[in-house]
Amino acid sequence: MALICESKTGVALARAAPTGAGVIGGLTPALVVSCPARQFLPRLRDTVHSVSAMGRRYDTISFLTDFGTTDEFVGVVKSVIRDIANHVTVIDLTHEIPAFDIRAGSLALARSISYVASGVVLAVVDPGVGTDRKCVAIEVADGEGVLVGPDNGLLAPAVAMAGGAGRSVVLSNTDFHLVAPGATFAGRDIMGPVAAHLCNGVDLYELGDPVDPALLLPGTVPLPRDEGGALVTEVLWVDRYGNCQLNVGPDEIAHFGDHIRVVVGELTGSTITRVGRRCGNFEQMGTGALGLLTDSYGMIALSVERRSAAEELQIGPSDQVVLEAVEDDNPLVDRGSTPVNSPVNSPVSSPVSSPVSSPVNLRISR
Repeated sequence: MALICESKTGVALARAAPTGAGVIGGLTPALVVSCPARQFLPRLRDTVHSVSAMGRRYDTISFLTDFGTTDEFVGVVKSVIRDIANHVTVIDLTHEIPAFDIRAGSLALARSISYVASGVVLAVVDPGVGTDRKCVAIEVADGEGVLVGPDNGLLAPAVAMAGGAGRSVVLSNTDFHLVAPGATFAGRDIMGPVAAHLCNGVDLYELGDPVDPALLLPGTVPLPRDEGGALVTEVLWVDRYGNCQLNVGPDEIAHFGDHIRVVVGELTGSTITRVGRRCGNFEQMGTGALGLLTDSYGMIALSVERRSAAEELQIGPSDQVVLEAVEDDNPLVDRGSTPVNSPVNSPVSSPVSSPVSSPVNLRISR
């Protein structure tokens, strides 16, 4: 597996991860009995018929999807897990990833991986469900954790953050799946059951055919670039409060000083320019002012105290944000961060798509 680095995000997130967080350890191997595929009426634990190869036994599944909570999807998957492995605690990371948004899911998983409990990570953002795309399980940290999900790039950044891929398999052994009436709910019928069987101690190689991690689909994150002294960045994520996380860390903007010109909307023709101030917390920004602060993941975020920076700047995930130094004689400087409605003459061009491949070997310093 490779991580297509349109970005330094993985490196920045790895630098930001605190020592001791998400240790992924302390697990005890155990011999367990496994369950075959079932029809819908018999209970899974009543159909035990064989003893599986011994593997690690896990107590926690961290669960991330784009299912939402309006429908029964999340509850059904958790019930299937409970029926197979009733000792397991399922932790809901989030089920509010935008529908079909693999990139958003992969970034959320990468942000979370340093903090998740030891065990299995089950991630399902799967617009290709029912097609020939594969479901996979990937060991990380010498088997202290296993990531289960579709082979569509969703898992790659988190695997990188966890130190790279170990043993990996395609989930081809149907003995560990449910019998499905249709092919459009692999979270319930394949990935959820497999996650549960892993927690029971079924060895990874029992679950399917080994696969070279280099052959799995990569993830992508955008790369900031310097153009004429301006830093062209991209919004990675907008949180519930409207804070806009950029794909740059504090070291990459230190040379701009305490005040930075922020230009958005150039690609759409509706340019908004603000002057933001480097801040350590929200209250330092001042009422209505734009701040650039280091967020809880070690990345730079655009923020407005008790208001949504995303709404004020009219930006969202994947939108371009240009950061520039503020000159003392620059007529656009506005220490109060009042919007400037006229376009800014800038040498910045449209983003280019030039991904750079790199091995998934970004080990977190614990």
